[in-house]
Amino acid sequence: MWLSNFTIIGPDKLMEGASLRIEDGLIAEIVPRAVPGGVDGEGRLLCPGFIDMHGDMIEVEVEPRAGVDFPKQNAIAHLDARMAACGFTTAYAAVSFCTNSFRGERRSRAHTEAIIRALHEARRACRIDHRIHARFDIDFPDAKAVLSDLLAAGLVDLVSLMDHTPGQGQYRDLERHVAKIARQKSISIEAAHGLVMDRIESAGPEADRLNLLEQFATLARQAGIKLASHDDDTERKLTIMLALGAVISEFPITLDVARTATAMGISVAMGAPNAMRGQSYSGNLSAREAHAAGCLHILASDYHPASMLPAILTLAETDPAGLCGAIRLGSTNSAEALGLHDRGALVPGLRADIAIVDVRPMPRVVATLSEGRLAYSSGFVPFAR
Repeated sequence: MWLSNFTIIGPDKLMEGASLRIEDGLIAEIVPRAVPGGVDGEGRLLCPGFIDMHGDMIEVEVEPRAGVDFPKQNAIAHLDARMAACGFTTAYAAVSFCTNSFRGERRSRAHTEAIIRALHEARRACRIDHRIHARFDIDFPDAKAVLSDLLAAGLVDLVSLMDHTPGQGQYRDLERHVAKIARQKSISIEAAHGLVMDRIESAGPEADRLNLLEQFATLARQAGIKLASHDDDTERKLTIMLALGAVISEFPITLDVARTATAMGISVAMGAPNAMRGQSYSGNLSAREAHAAGCLHILASDYHPASMLPAILTLAETDPAGLCGAIRLGSTNSAEALGLHDRGALVPGLRADIAIVDVRPMPRVVATLSEGRLAYSSGFVPFAR
């Protein structure tokens, strides 16, 4: 199949009026001209399919309101359609094992393991390639045993380690964190402060937490699974995570930390909603600021997949490589960091994972192809003809 008369976004340059041929699910050929009889793109953008290394949406799809459980098959089918409609062709569903989470049972062991198994069973029937990003609080009960079981069963594709102890990481601003707990639980500031202090005390000595981090990292390394750190806030923590084998720093708290990660060779990942809005909802580092400093390598959907395209288009305005550079944040760079060597760019020989984009009158994905198969179409591109 030929996709003809598109603006193809290559790794290093745009090719206007160009065409791409798909054969057996792979990109077979790219030529700098329109090809008669192909699917006419009318100059629309042809982008590599987006790769999402961190998306929290599956938990909300399964439990859209607290205590309201939806059938997992229905939730997965909707998530699959939603991701395809946003241009994603590979999606790592971020599922969490947390202690004392305000989400309650949503992130309990039984609930999270059930989601993982349901998604694993449904993968073959999905439109795009779904994978599991397992996130562990380091003080989660039996965390080592849980991770060992999941890795042995081949159910996990990426592991990230989280330390949500107040006073560091994402919650280093104790006053802000206490106020957030008070709002979430509808309690007084004094009561929230007491809960936070109890949480700090129950976290135990830092040495114990570091020992558990090392055990987690060893399990992931032995299984050949990539490791990511989370909410890095100091150079010391980055040094520890680098020694443990972390290849991605998710959502660093400050620009100095993002710069340090970049200097260490660790890929910095930040949320597309942050880049689209120009600010972090939690008051931490802005993705645009990190990008301007050359310290942003990967965009993740985080909690809102429709943010990916507008985030890329926004960053393209200031990226030294323009749209080609911004597109890499949502595709090529993610593939490289995650070890997905068969996708991530519009290059002959790679998977035909493609997002077709209209920018007028409003930016939107109008079609998505996963391994050359039509995963989503708004009807604007005439595949039927």
